[in-house]
Amino acid sequence: MHLLAATPGSIDDGLEPVDPGQTPADVVVISAADTELAALSAARAEMDAPPSLRLTSLHYLRHPMSVDMHLDACATRSKLVIARVLGGVGYWKYGAEQYAARCVEAGVKLALLPGDDKPDAELRGLSTVGDADYDALWSYLVEGGPQNAANFLAYARAMLEGGERPAAASPLLRAGVYWPGAGVADLSAAKAAWREGAPVVPLIFYRALLEGAGLNPINRLVKSLLRAGMAPLPVFVASLKDPVSVATLEHLFDAAPPAVILNCTAFAVGSPHDGDDGPDNPLTMQAANGAPVFQVVLAGSGEEAWATGLSGLSARDIAMNVALPEVDGRVLSRAVSFKGEAFFDEATQCPIAAYRAQGDRVEFVAELAKNWAELRATEEGARRVALVLANYPNKDGRLANGVGLDTPAGTVHVLSLLKEGGYRVSGAPTDSDALMQAVMAGPTNWLTDRAERQGGVRLSLADYRAGYAELSWDLREAMESRWGAPEDDPFLVPDTDGTGGAFALSVLEFGNVVVGMQPARGYNIDPTDSYHSPDLVPPHNYLAFYIWLRRSFGAQAVVHMGKHGNLEWLPGKALALSRDCWPEAVLGPMPHLYPFIVNDPGEGTQAKRRAQAVIIDHLTPPLTRAETYGPLRDLEALVDEYYEAAGVDPRRIDHLRREILSLSAATGLDKDVGFGGEDEATDLAKLDAYLCELKEAQIRDGLHVFGVSPGGRQERDLAIALLRVPRGQGKGRDASIIRALADDLGLGFDPLDCDMAAPWQGPRPDALHRLAPGAWRSAGDTVERLEALAVDMIEGKTPPPGVASRAVMDHAVAYVLPVLRSCGPDEGAGLLTGLSGRFVPPGPSGAPTRGRLDTLPTGRNFFSVDARAVPTPTAWALGWKSANLLIEKHLQTHGDWPRTMLLTAWGTANMRTGGDDIAQAMALMGVKPRWDSANRRVTGFEVLPEGVLARPRVDVTLRISGFFRDAFPQLIALFDSAARAVMEMDEPEDINPAAARARIEGARARIYGAKPGAYGAGLQAMIDERLWNDKADLAEAYLTWGSYAYGAKDEGRPDREGFETRLRQTEAIVQNQDNREHDILDSDDYYQFEGGAAAAVETLQGRGRPIWHNDHSRPERPVIRSLEDEIGRVVRSRVVNPKWIEGVKRHGYKGAFEIAATVDYLFAFAATTGAVRDHHFDLVEAAFLQDDDTRDFIAEHNAPALREIAERLEEAIERGLWVPRSNTARARIAAARVS
Repeated sequence: MHLLAATPGSIDDGLEPVDPGQTPADVVVISAADTELAALSAARAEMDAPPSLRLTSLHYLRHPMSVDMHLDACATRSKLVIARVLGGVGYWKYGAEQYAARCVEAGVKLALLPGDDKPDAELRGLSTVGDADYDALWSYLVEGGPQNAANFLAYARAMLEGGERPAAASPLLRAGVYWPGAGVADLSAAKAAWREGAPVVPLIFYRALLEGAGLNPINRLVKSLLRAGMAPLPVFVASLKDPVSVATLEHLFDAAPPAVILNCTAFAVGSPHDGDDGPDNPLTMQAANGAPVFQVVLAGSGEEAWATGLSGLSARDIAMNVALPEVDGRVLSRAVSFKGEAFFDEATQCPIAAYRAQGDRVEFVAELAKNWAELRATEEGARRVALVLANYPNKDGRLANGVGLDTPAGTVHVLSLLKEGGYRVSGAPTDSDALMQAVMAGPTNWLTDRAERQGGVRLSLADYRAGYAELSWDLREAMESRWGAPEDDPFLVPDTDGTGGAFALSVLEFGNVVVGMQPARGYNIDPTDSYHSPDLVPPHNYLAFYIWLRRSFGAQAVVHMGKHGNLEWLPGKALALSRDCWPEAVLGPMPHLYPFIVNDPGEGTQAKRRAQAVIIDHLTPPLTRAETYGPLRDLEALVDEYYEAAGVDPRRIDHLRREILSLSAATGLDKDVGFGGEDEATDLAKLDAYLCELKEAQIRDGLHVFGVSPGGRQERDLAIALLRVPRGQGKGRDASIIRALADDLGLGFDPLDCDMAAPWQGPRPDALHRLAPGAWRSAGDTVERLEALAVDMIEGKTPPPGVASRAVMDHAVAYVLPVLRSCGPDEGAGLLTGLSGRFVPPGPSGAPTRGRLDTLPTGRNFFSVDARAVPTPTAWALGWKSANLLIEKHLQTHGDWPRTMLLTAWGTANMRTGGDDIAQAMALMGVKPRWDSANRRVTGFEVLPEGVLARPRVDVTLRISGFFRDAFPQLIALFDSAARAVMEMDEPEDINPAAARARIEGARARIYGAKPGAYGAGLQAMIDERLWNDKADLAEAYLTWGSYAYGAKDEGRPDREGFETRLRQTEAIVQNQDNREHDILDSDDYYQFEGGAAAAVETLQGRGRPIWHNDHSRPERPVIRSLEDEIGRVVRSRVVNPKWIEGVKRHGYKGAFEIAATVDYLFAFAATTGAVRDHHFDLVEAAFLQDDDTRDFIAEHNAPALREIAERLEEAIERGLWVPRSNTARARIAAARVS
């Protein structure tokens, strides 16, 4: 047997190798803690006869070449090497292994110590010093302080020279009060500086900052909080997991109850990994008084990199100081300090670093804390709250956008909750239609007839200028360079009295609560000149809206209702914003709450990190089975009759076959199913399977109303959707309810993974026979009966038939149904908690129906994933399976192996799944991630040998989203490193096309995205504003917005030529969809990325290429589909399904909005891909315009939406995207346009 060796690879994180330039010494100390290095430097300077000492920051030794240089020049020629390795070997794998091997070889003593106070057997095992010496050295550093630092060096000297060892480490105070000028103090020292009655703001930081030059940001924060009228309470702790520190905090909180907590420590007390147990979070203990907790970042990077770049923070800082703290429910504020070199210590040959406070960032954090404290201190009846609704595209039929949310109804409900909670709410609408009629009566973002509208509020030009003057010169210059002076803004209403006019703003006032429509980004004002500007600055009217909220109305909190607005997507840094970042300039240090759908962690996280938002997550829309209807039901009956007649009545069979084929052709099903025409029996089998799969498709049954749990049929069907997919290990109560029923009934098949059209030859238990009328001849019929039995059990009509289903049903009754019923009330309570200035508990995010019951109940401040652990082993398993299925499908369909693919990677999807897309992309290349088993972190990769793959490697190019760029810098480095390693392989072109191209072209970039600081793919404005003539224009937008190269060493390098080269070589486009809580015609993102890529590839190559839209909603069973297939399925199962249409009709204005949005997205796919067929448009027109009830519903509740639907369908005809089958369709469209 021959063993195939994988080629190991390490992640190039973009760092250049650094030579520390050190000479040998008696003792070498390596540490990632700058405070520790500073303390040892100071101790050596005060010591009599110190050993020669070299101090080295671990950050300088992250590159393998740096490790090798330091070993060669210094470490292996010294006597004792001591390294503190925070996080264990997995965080410094190459370094730990090389120092262990090389030091042993050179006879140098080595102590690899944990970077904290937790034992690490692996580090100890690599060390060569005795246990007593190991423990003594570790104890000195764990305890810290000047005396222990001196004794640490004395002990090291004694190890080398002999002689008496110094005393054991002296325990230092692990936690306590600090006060500037007094040092370690007590509560009385802090109270002496407080103003009586001032809100208490604990400022929590690591004890280590007391040891070195680390207190500058703490001192500055104390002063700023005092100036803001707060009562700062600086508290140092060993860590938030340390029992002594926790007890100290509890004592101090009891004595001085906090109003707001500012936390400067890193990491989290909790864990983002499901099933991990950890200690309770001390910042949410009862003594913490429900105070909101804000994460204050003391960045490990330099100020210059932050100031001049757009990434905001390093990948390390994002993980330690942003992503993990979110697990504890901390709200990201700002980075208030950065590392800088205080001096160079010649004796230790080490630059000693110190934190340097950034003044205006400190002031921002102090103001943010003050505003939250004032919100809390204000009585409900006096609190002033702004509810802001999104609007895009900027049409009156698409006001109050919110994905999966009946935003108008939810807003009305929130107004009611506020009134019941004691807020002064007057004149509020009683239903959503009344709210939207009031909004549309006033000035909206629709410019066409805006001047004729009354209502809303006005912000005078003089008041606007007063707020505008607070912006920096750079921002004002950018705004005026693009938009001109304020008086040039088209939303400014000219004056008649010489005052200069006023901005007309879409705001409704209901006492102390207002409802406003968020202004447009500006693409609607001058679309022809703006669509190619990914980083377009907002126009004056945009700023005027928020100036009115903040200054004129005096809002104390802003609530953006639903996914998602545009504030958090304005240009600026990815996070750790500066005053010149537009989200901060617009919103300021405002308390910000954001109801957001629980299954979208990425875009919600964007609001958390760029707009200090507290998320109040809400439930997804109810899901239900599509079932069957109309002509599909008729066809199903004919197919059943055909198979029943088989072998019995040949003449009847011929007649039925003709009728089935005729009806299929009349409805376009023959094209969607993929009839070949050569073999009628095969075509009928395909049709049978297709009809079964459509019936079992999951679609939404209406929308969610924020603060209201689904009831009746919606609750029942959503509960079954939650139970249908296995959870956790998929056993016992976590089993699929449908599988459990199949097992109990002894059916002997897997209902979640079967051929629906296969003849059913298994048992036909009486429990199933009575549940569904009609024939029982296929596996699909069996699945349908199992679904019906699940319904009966949830409704209490039928007991579970066996042990397996009883376990699931017991869990359904005890947990699933109660947790669903609690979601609505918990959402409302969560919002009221946040508006009271109190802490909103955290919770995980994800798609509930993908096995993530842990995301419920909603109403929490969701967090995402530990980015360092992405892709997870689970994601890799799915990615590997999906990649192989995709390659097989492409080979079967197109007759050759795919060698180049373009794959879209979104930050949200990778957060939701743990990295399915990246895992799939790596699997296509033949590369597998490597994980540290102890901490689950991805530490590198291995290039799998050709023999394991048994097929060519695929040259994969990623088109990443802007949020992916911001949230996953380490994934960019991982994929880039892996792609380059593949290109370095010595393999023939037929096996490794990427390597062959790299040898010829030299270019190695394989990751492209939007311009740094910008987001999106550029097609939305093109489609919405009709700015294109042909597909080449759409391709140009996609290329203009996406031609920036990213990698370990590339941070958005303009590379139009490189991106075009990759697209010219692309043989297939890949888009994955990880859940069925939404679909391809639900969002502009799919057509922008998937459709934009198709348009660009076709334009550059002169031919279309396959587009694969893969279904990853069931991780154990990925399904590979073409885009054409996916669109056909979504149109039939959801879009024209009376069940879906009746569901959205329950939601008035927003229901009509959803119909209009679907038509827009269908049109956009037709424009970009050509994957929408004439009969799809025919079906849509018949369902929405030809059907009198639906047309009248839209006209009654959202007349602009009816006009917009008609205009879009007319545009499809004009552009040759649709030739209507009905002779009367054009007349209906024309009538709807003017209705």
